[in-house]
Amino acid sequence: MDEVKLFGFWASPFSRRVIWALKLKGVEYEYIEEDLPYNKSDLLLQYNPVHKKIPVLVHGGKPIVESLVILEYIDEVWPHNPLLPKDAYERSVARFWAKFIEEKSHLIAKLYRTDGEEQQEAAKEYFEMLEVLEEHALIGGKKFFGGDEINMVDIAFCSVAHWLRVVEVFAGPKIFEPHKFPRLNSWIQNLKSVPVIKDNLPDTDKMLALLKRWREMLLASKSS
Repeated sequence: MDEVKLFGFWASPFSRRVIWALKLKGVEYEYIEEDLPYNKSDLLLQYNPVHKKIPVLVHGGKPIVESLVILEYIDEVWPHNPLLPKDAYERSVARFWAKFIEEKSHLIAKLYRTDGEEQQEAAKEYFEMLEVLEEHALIGGKKFFGGDEINMVDIAFCSVAHWLRVVEVFAGPKIFEPHKFPRLNSWIQNLKSVPVIKDNLPDTDKMLALLKRWREMLLASKSS
């Protein structure tokens, strides 16, 4: 069997996407933690010379980059416990929502890296994204985006489930209020009740300390 390695960073939602997918599939892998943001390993730069980012999945010596691309690769190579629906239309819908969140993924970083008007604009855009999800993606009383089982969309939206609330604690402003997003709130509770997800979330206190330190450094560099 070809060796599987994952280069990631413990606090990254993009790394967690791949970890969750591999765990849900029961795929054994070696995890290599990268020292981000300034001490990227030579191997990471070798395997991802274009973007120089994590995550990178290496399967049989061949690198696959970009988290959503990796998820589709995992689903094709290990087809049990599928992450995408078999039906062509349902599969296209799942890919649409995964692409939708990918195009908004920069907002979570913008919330803790900025302040003032720039942060308010990011918060407004994030709130509008949540409204779209509430109104259009979780209709019909679905437990998960794909129905009764986790699929690629649930994994792609991991930043909504965990990272947003961590950022809100120290950076503000408050965006997610359960009474405004009852469907999303139920989805978060359902997702975090799945053992593979619950047991593989980054430590909240460690994340708070790390992101708060990064925020202070970034804002200090902007003002100097």
